[in-house]
Amino acid sequence: MGGGPSEEHLLVTLPFPEPTVLLEKLKKEHPYLKITYKVPNTDNVWAADQGLPDELWQDVTILVTLRALPPKPSLAPKLELIHFLSAGSNHVAEHPIYTDSTIPLTTSSGIHGPQISEYVVLTLLASSHNYDLLRSFQKSHTWAEKVNHPSLNSMRDRVGLRFGVLGYGSIGRQTARVAKAMGMDVIAYTASPRSTPESKQDKGYIVPGTGDPDGSIPSAWYSGLDKKSLHNFLAQDIDVLLVSVPLTPQTTRFLSTEEFAILGKRKAFVTNISRGQIIDQDALIAALNEGAEKEGTNGLGGCALDVTDPEPLPKDNPLWDTPNCIVTPHISGLGRNYAERSFEILDINLRKRENGERLINVVDREKGY
Repeated sequence: MGGGPSEEHLLVTLPFPEPTVLLEKLKKEHPYLKITYKVPNTDNVWAADQGLPDELWQDVTILVTLRALPPKPSLAPKLELIHFLSAGSNHVAEHPIYTDSTIPLTTSSGIHGPQISEYVVLTLLASSHNYDLLRSFQKSHTWAEKVNHPSLNSMRDRVGLRFGVLGYGSIGRQTARVAKAMGMDVIAYTASPRSTPESKQDKGYIVPGTGDPDGSIPSAWYSGLDKKSLHNFLAQDIDVLLVSVPLTPQTTRFLSTEEFAILGKRKAFVTNISRGQIIDQDALIAALNEGAEKEGTNGLGGCALDVTDPEPLPKDNPLWDTPNCIVTPHISGLGRNYAERSFEILDINLRKRENGERLINVVDREKGY
């Protein structure tokens, strides 16, 4: 398997115009590649059928894609590597390529840390600093005296608060780095125990100068997929919770009434940048309504959701008008460096493949990520 002088066919099928500069760079670094670019024939980038002809796959050895896959493994007999532009692979977990083949799958996990961590801080501070009120002052040309606005005088900065990271991957690590710089104490939660220095290391792709490569930022680590372990973590006086676990059968509806009740004891702020199905949305709405009622009650202090269930969120969904809830349309990971960083992972793996080395960012089909 792998490179050298013999030609290989790289098919890139993505829902945007051909990134010629990136592909020319890839061709220069790996001259044995024959590169074909094809935009899927659909308006829905997540649709199972991307409108591509069956014969397209026949001689493809490497595929770069967001969602488009050969309908069945037999249509792509030479396919040896698939690289996804997404951070996860849950959107293809029931596809025959995933379930009925052993073709290595790699993701773009690691490229989203910088922009998503900024989104997390943006929404957290927009809430705590009452930005909607400040913006209303500007729109109405009002120089409001702060003494007349108790909500501004009572603003609590983030120093000394506890930041819980539910899923300590690349996004969690970079956000932890920023949270610690703001003066917060960080604690981490992972599916499996990380009891040794080596187990705490980030072995995936890391944007230079970001993240927590050696896992030294959290003051404490917690783990487990059972409710008792989860509740023990949530009970650690968490003020801000970042939901960044991958969506798997075990993490579906991971946070519901019981979990929000625990977090509500400190009026925690919850941010979900992972997948909407991880949260029981009805339970979240109830917890936010309770938290907004009056001082002295439990309930959440607020939330920021870049993902919902379903997506797009219907116009009549009550989440839009729930108090202290920021909703954005799954945009936190976007940015001008997105494709460049994803193709950097592909470049790294092509080099490793040529040298017979282990690839990075490989999906573990058993774990689901």
